[in-house]
Amino acid sequence: MKRRRSAGLGSGTGAGIGESQRERGWSQVDSNSGQASKGRPRRISARELTAERILAALQRRAADVPHRLAWSSPSGLAQTNRQRLGDFEGRHAGQRCFILGNGPSLAKMDLAPLADEVSFGLNRIYLLFDELPFRPTYYCAANELVLEQFCTDIAALSMPRFLSWSGRRHFDPQDESILYLKQALTLGDFFGRDARSAICSGGTVTYLAIQLAWHMGFHQVILLGVDHSFHDKGIPNREEVRESAEDENHCHPDYFPKGSRWQLPDLLRSEGAYRLAREAFEADGRQIVDATVGGQLEVFEKVRFESLFEDAGYGEEKP
Repeated sequence: MKRRRSAGLGSGTGAGIGESQRERGWSQVDSNSGQASKGRPRRISARELTAERILAALQRRAADVPHRLAWSSPSGLAQTNRQRLGDFEGRHAGQRCFILGNGPSLAKMDLAPLADEVSFGLNRIYLLFDELPFRPTYYCAANELVLEQFCTDIAALSMPRFLSWSGRRHFDPQDESILYLKQALTLGDFFGRDARSAICSGGTVTYLAIQLAWHMGFHQVILLGVDHSFHDKGIPNREEVRESAEDENHCHPDYFPKGSRWQLPDLLRSEGAYRLAREAFEADGRQIVDATVGGQLEVFEKVRFESLFEDAGYGEEKP
């Protein structure tokens, strides 16, 4: 695989990292007026902090206690896993990578140029493998429902896989191509810089992959398929059984098939987490850009996918 080192983005790829980008509008809704203001990310208002949401958070923390204790073990799988994660620290220093979200826009893109790039595939990206001329370099999944329901599919993948520590019971502990990440359950999100320590989910596996990319030393992270919008509406993180025959929220109609269990994402939370990632990368002279086609996320600099490659014609939408 040809490895590209990241380079600064020239004109035509979006605003540079500087004041012009920082002044672009995130919206924050005031808890009293409900009016949006520019310059800061929208936070969860007091009205949105429901008893159900608080109870669910407490239940997740209680269930995490045995996993947290096992993660701290000085021996066994926990020790071996930390050593393996350490082997990836700085492995891709100075390079760029692509993180493939699972939004519907991903299926509309010509992703052929990624065959020569380092990439991260997330969750059920393998449903597109028949159409892709390459396989992602790395794979990442953290959602408990994904790991539980599709563990057989994930176990069959051949690339290094980074999975949630709490889902390790679904996989062979002797499989050396599987590494585990511990998600910290804290009152507020943070940006984790060392994958050997507990890092933060930020409400989305994409945020987990960004922190992993930092750990590996990537200088530039490019997001694709992070549509940041969902056809289905409802309460974030509530477990539901899919009733519709086709999944319109993701890049494949069978992503969450009829009868499977899934959860709507917490887009508010993920926006705040993405901003933490942007600030961390900028402070270190690194960069995250968003090449999603038609994406609704307004945290990162927008770039045209085809502008990232030397060969004309790459990255056009499929007819």
